[in-house]
Amino acid sequence: MFEDISHAHVFGLPCGVNYPEAVRDGLLARLKNARPDELARTEIFVNTSRMGRDLKAAFIRSGPSFIPQIKLFSELGRSQEHREFPPAISSLRRRLELSQLVSAFLQREHQFSAGSAAFDLADSLAGLLAEMEEEGVGADAIRSLKVHDASGHWEKSLHFLSIIFDFLEPNSAENLTSEAQQNQVLDAFEERWRRYPPNHPILIVGSTGSRAPMSRFMQMVARLPKGAVILPGFDFDIPNDVWARIGAEAISEHPQERFVRLIDNLDFKHAQVSAWDDKPAPSPDRNRLISLALRPAPITDQWMQEGPRFAQVGTACEALSLLEAPEQKLESDAIALALRNAVELGQRAALVTPDRDLARRVSAMLDRWKIAPDDSAGIPLNQTPPGRLLRHIAQGLGQNFAAEDLLVILKHPLCARGGDSDDHQRGYHLLWTRELEVYLRSGGPAFPAIEHLRKWAKQTASSSDDEKARNAWIAWIDMFQQSFMTARQRAAAEHLTHVLSLADLIVRGPKGSDSSELWAHDAGIETRRVVDEFAREAEYAGILTVHEFVQIFTALIGRGLARDPRPKNPDVMIWGTMEARALDADLVILGGLNEGIWPPAAGQDPWFSRDMRKQAGLTLPEQSIGLSAHDFQQAVGASQVILSRSKRDAETETVPSRWLIRLTNLMEGMSDTGREALSAMRERGDAWVNMARLLDVPSKTVPAAHRPSPRPPLKARPRQLSVTRIETLIRDPYEIYASRILRLKKLDPLNREPDPKTRGTVLHKIMEQFLSKQLEADNSVAKARLLATAEEILDDLVQWPSARRVWLARIRKIADGLIVRERARAKAGSVAKLEAKGATHFKSIDFSLTGTADRIDRAEDGRCLIYDYKTGDPPSAKQAEIFNIQLHLEAVMMRAGGFEDLTPSDVSTVAYLSLKEDLKEVSMPLDPETVSAVEEKLCQLIQAYDDFELGYTARRALMTMHFQTDFAHLSRYGEWDDADAPISEDVT
Repeated sequence: MFEDISHAHVFGLPCGVNYPEAVRDGLLARLKNARPDELARTEIFVNTSRMGRDLKAAFIRSGPSFIPQIKLFSELGRSQEHREFPPAISSLRRRLELSQLVSAFLQREHQFSAGSAAFDLADSLAGLLAEMEEEGVGADAIRSLKVHDASGHWEKSLHFLSIIFDFLEPNSAENLTSEAQQNQVLDAFEERWRRYPPNHPILIVGSTGSRAPMSRFMQMVARLPKGAVILPGFDFDIPNDVWARIGAEAISEHPQERFVRLIDNLDFKHAQVSAWDDKPAPSPDRNRLISLALRPAPITDQWMQEGPRFAQVGTACEALSLLEAPEQKLESDAIALALRNAVELGQRAALVTPDRDLARRVSAMLDRWKIAPDDSAGIPLNQTPPGRLLRHIAQGLGQNFAAEDLLVILKHPLCARGGDSDDHQRGYHLLWTRELEVYLRSGGPAFPAIEHLRKWAKQTASSSDDEKARNAWIAWIDMFQQSFMTARQRAAAEHLTHVLSLADLIVRGPKGSDSSELWAHDAGIETRRVVDEFAREAEYAGILTVHEFVQIFTALIGRGLARDPRPKNPDVMIWGTMEARALDADLVILGGLNEGIWPPAAGQDPWFSRDMRKQAGLTLPEQSIGLSAHDFQQAVGASQVILSRSKRDAETETVPSRWLIRLTNLMEGMSDTGREALSAMRERGDAWVNMARLLDVPSKTVPAAHRPSPRPPLKARPRQLSVTRIETLIRDPYEIYASRILRLKKLDPLNREPDPKTRGTVLHKIMEQFLSKQLEADNSVAKARLLATAEEILDDLVQWPSARRVWLARIRKIADGLIVRERARAKAGSVAKLEAKGATHFKSIDFSLTGTADRIDRAEDGRCLIYDYKTGDPPSAKQAEIFNIQLHLEAVMMRAGGFEDLTPSDVSTVAYLSLKEDLKEVSMPLDPETVSAVEEKLCQLIQAYDDFELGYTARRALMTMHFQTDFAHLSRYGEWDDADAPISEDVT
């Protein structure tokens, strides 16, 4: 197969070639005179499943023939011929074992944070342990690190790292990790091949040798008589002196550094690497330009000599575009347009990016044209229906169900999916869920219990049979709600069984026959695999609290990936950087070329500094940058390429990728031709950005809405309002129109919080109950009764424990001052009525006024005093005379005898009493003339709205410009402002 067997067989393929087809063609050319079965006996080792599929597809396209044996390197040693190696333990088992050790360590060592997340720490330790096993770094190498440790931080870290040192001892045959097993398998291969070299071709394809085991295997295969390593994206244009310097100075950021290291280890020369296939790269000139741009930083001075002599820059860049979008949305829209254009031209196109947010935005935009790209990343398992359901269940364990939590479960697409087809279970479930949501959003409980749900069923049922059916549904809800609350500290396997039983109950529904829908389709199958693996290894997690179990379970669900089941367009692909090595596309778009994305930002190493890693023999942080650089160099060599970035992200200006900066700087400084080529690249990119801008430009201009002042028919206008709504009629008549005439009501949010309205209701109830009894002579006794009353009502009415504590603390602060103030109130008059309900009808205008007075006192002269408690700041006296006329209207009602069980009488004083810490009060004396004037103004106000010409103007006289109303969206506020004149319009 190879003419020269005196040295290692290392071949390369230039950047931009269709790698699988080039591998196929080169192999077939070398075996054209061999026996037919030689191809079938050929073994090809790949590093990713995608590369394996692409290679297989390439051989199938070549016509009827044998196909080589294509194997994953990670499966090395799992064949029947290597039965002496037991299966490696799963990485999950090692992480669960470490999480137990970490938890025990944190409980024993008090200088460490006891609140640390044990599984996250175990996960980090497991990653470090795997790297040390791969690189052959033992515990002694870590212990012997020379570290200046004046603060003692390294000593503490080393103490913590001792957790994994025992695992670095020689593994028993029954407890091999995949990394340790891989090393043993390689030892066995090396010994066997030394004695009995394989007599069939063995190739390593698609790997750069970045991991130590793979690099070792590549060296072993390259030395075989019939072995060969085919390097992807090999740079044949690097001068020998640059190649030597990369190796001598270990410049890990350079894209070819891994190849330099491999070839040096093989005692090979850069010039001896020949092309595996004789077909040229799509753009050899561009490959030379990129090679020059990516020269190592210490020798970029060569740009000064080689740049001006580079005469083919125009040819190199004629199929290269530079897309620099002002912001992220324009970038994704422009990329989607380029992909759509490729589909229309019958081309295969691929977006290559490590930015998953960009990939999702592009996919969403392509859906606009019914194009479903083949996304190699798939869908995170915790975003699929079964993964989301299990995540919701786990996160709800041991917690009281809020309204939002309940509806998240009930509205899940897998909930109640197990019913028989003839009982319409799913249809009724959806109907009742929608009705229950409206009930909960309309002043319903924040934490719905069984009694609340039964009350809803009674209120909404259309018949006794309907109520019975709804109650059966509620019983099922109560069953799984109660199951959530039974969570407690126990073995991980019991926690998992509990979660799965809950999932089974929820998917079955009230009358369900099975829960098979939970495990259906690709997402369900993958979820089942993750769950089954956890079940197998759960014994190694030990006893867990609910919080610890949830942390582990949600992390596992979040790491899984499932394929999108929708049909895909085979000619539009979204690849990660590693998958792009196949380059089976006519158009390649390199997206997200910003620092921090491509290359990605180097993560913080919690254990070692760069110097410590170098001392220990671990991989350096720059290696990941070099790998990203290689992926960039290989992809940018394709036939047609668009380099894409956004100048801003969601927060700030972005910095172009270092490789993009190098390329543009080189082209701007090399010659006029280089600058012209760069300008042409930008023009081609700007064309896509300009097209993207036009996507959202409306075909016609819709005029902005005017400030509304609707004029409904007189018969539709309200003939009754409460005293508090009169202020609304004065300030924002449009809200009266929306709520009383259109009968609209704002729905409460599901994730309800203790808002000012709830606080006001509770504090009013406390004052009502406290004042229902005579004030004690001893202030301390009165204070004790006030606080006891507050605790009782807070426990009864407030479902949020934190709010109960905060509000009770506020009441304690004002208790002494409140007692003093109420004692002063008692001298002015005695309590006649608390929470007094009333109504008065004005015959002259055919209008009824209703209201509830917080407190009405009777003075010795027979006149009344009306008080209103405010949990916020009370209005000023001026505001109360013009806008906040609630108490003045209650005085009108009192004089007219509108309050139940109270004889008509004049009102001498009205006052707003604050319940804030300052206990501010605004008191206003009244006389009969003032009350009469208020009544007259009320009649004039109502009569004004009895004139059809007067409309209900939006935001007529609000207190502040920034005041938010319930119906601002309905009035399209924002298209107009408060300075605009209202436009009346007739509505029917």
